[in-house]
Amino acid sequence: MRIYSASSEETLRTRTLLKDWVGQGFLTRAQYEVLEKENVSELRTTNIYLRLVFFLFTLIIVGATVGLFFVASRPSEQTAGVFLMIFAAVCYAAAEGAVSQARLYRYGIEEALAACAVGFLCGGMQLAFFEGGSYPPDAVQCLLPAAGAVVSLWIWRRFGLPYFFLAAMVFVIFLPGYWTSSVQAQHLIVAAFYATGLAVVAAVRSRHRFDYLDDSYSLVEALLWLGIYLAINLQLSSLTLSPRWWGGARAASEFPKPFYWGTWVLIWCLPPFVLARGIRQKDRFIIAVGAIVAVLTLATNKPYLGWPRHTWDPMVLGILLTGVAVFLRRWLALGPGGIRHGFTAARLSGKDKQWVSIGATVLGPLTPHSVTPNPQPSNPDFRFGGGQSGGGGASSDF
Repeated sequence: MRIYSASSEETLRTRTLLKDWVGQGFLTRAQYEVLEKENVSELRTTNIYLRLVFFLFTLIIVGATVGLFFVASRPSEQTAGVFLMIFAAVCYAAAEGAVSQARLYRYGIEEALAACAVGFLCGGMQLAFFEGGSYPPDAVQCLLPAAGAVVSLWIWRRFGLPYFFLAAMVFVIFLPGYWTSSVQAQHLIVAAFYATGLAVVAAVRSRHRFDYLDDSYSLVEALLWLGIYLAINLQLSSLTLSPRWWGGARAASEFPKPFYWGTWVLIWCLPPFVLARGIRQKDRFIIAVGAIVAVLTLATNKPYLGWPRHTWDPMVLGILLTGVAVFLRRWLALGPGGIRHGFTAARLSGKDKQWVSIGATVLGPLTPHSVTPNPQPSNPDFRFGGGQSGGGGASSDF
């Protein structure tokens, strides 16, 4: 099912761990060189910067090629839709060929081709079947987001690209609107889809707990937990309620009271459950999502209860989060060897440094130092002189 062999991806994972360990001093340079020679991968990789550049340029090239074709041929809407679906198949075949022939792995090119395949497929279906004055029933129109979700899931499973799983989750959001007009039913359907996916991912992940697929399933599980929370938190998932945050929410009158207060109970129960799951699994992604949904619960509690919000609420929340972070750090540091129950506040991985370096590179041009000129050194003993100016009998040096 997966286009990359297990041995190839395991080798790449091992090489990444070796770089991480030597950066933290767990391995000497000599040990690293020996182990690196023993783990040679045939896959071609690149850094994050070139990956983004290749992704962008591939999108531009493919888009320009398709646009030029349509400008030259000027087909009708339905014909254009058929051509777009053909282009979708061509892009997907090109992505498969880039991996199987050129052995590209997270190179940007194959990712952009896969993204174009999903975009062209959805655009082609829209033009070919749902335009031109023909409006089929909702049961047929739902095939568009359903196809987007299925193809995105296939690409995630085939290439292992996590943001395609996120794209599939976004497509699922649009499905219930074609099936029912009840808003609460739409929330429940989306949450049920995500919960079903979570159960499947948790069952499959248990078989890959310590291999190269664990990180991928960890991120997917974290996304599903976050999706379930966003689906049941009415203050976040109902876009029309956002402008009311600062004036007192009125969502209680727009939903049945049992459903509304049931979701309020759930948004308080879900964060500790997610945190407990992440701590038990020692999973950083799930712990991070647990912390995020806990903060979102605190931030949306007042709108849920209809209480007025104040400008100093974010400051109080920031003080609370800072206190919790300081307490946890000190509590972990005071444990035997700075460790409690397998957790430590000390950095053990070089991945954090890598992401901090990437963030500093991206945000560096936006810092004040990049736009504020450095002060020039001045010499207080220096004095202009020697020139003459003036007229009419007056003179002065400068």
